[in-house]
Amino acid sequence: MKGFEALHELGACVAMFGGARFGEGSPYYEQAREMGRRFAQMGYGVITGGGPGIMEAANRGAKEAGGVSVGLNIKLPHEQHPNPYIDVSLEFNYFFVRKLMFVKYSHAFLIFPGGFGTLDEMFEVLTLVQTGKSTPLPLVLYGSDYWRGLESWLKETLLAQGAIAPNDCDFWAMVDSMEEVCEVFKRFDLFPKTDEIKQICGCLDL
Repeated sequence: MKGFEALHELGACVAMFGGARFGEGSPYYEQAREMGRRFAQMGYGVITGGGPGIMEAANRGAKEAGGVSVGLNIKLPHEQHPNPYIDVSLEFNYFFVRKLMFVKYSHAFLIFPGGFGTLDEMFEVLTLVQTGKSTPLPLVLYGSDYWRGLESWLKETLLAQGAIAPNDCDFWAMVDSMEEVCEVFKRFDLFPKTDEIKQICGCLDL
């Protein structure tokens, strides 16, 4: 209930997931910071897990651009502590409640490299979309070098053996640039003003 009360007035938001262990100076950190900044310039709030690493980078970029920066933290015995770039901060005891907040208040999901927690969040969204519990939303894997092996396994093992359907592979996209993110968002009609977004993203032929 506290989560609903704190977040119910949020506007359109993008959830950015990623590992806590990719700190400042990592290429992934700097890319996530830039993405957070650009989403804020588009008018989207940025929601992360509120911790260090990729989460901090995304919140930092959003805050630097004057956007809404949300952190949904989780109580853990190690690693997880709130980063200093959060405007709206909540702390959860349970992962399932935290993931509910991500799904309820996010219009898209951008997933940077990460570990078990990042994979958990990604597959939560994929399962909800696959089973019709959530409407299709953009789920974008950023960094093909990192994610290509997982995508190959999903297609060459799960799909090949019939564990998932062919159209299940349409639930995600893999990208390496903000321009490609813009293309995915365009397919879901998430741009409020095309001309404005062209200018912000530097995208062509949108």
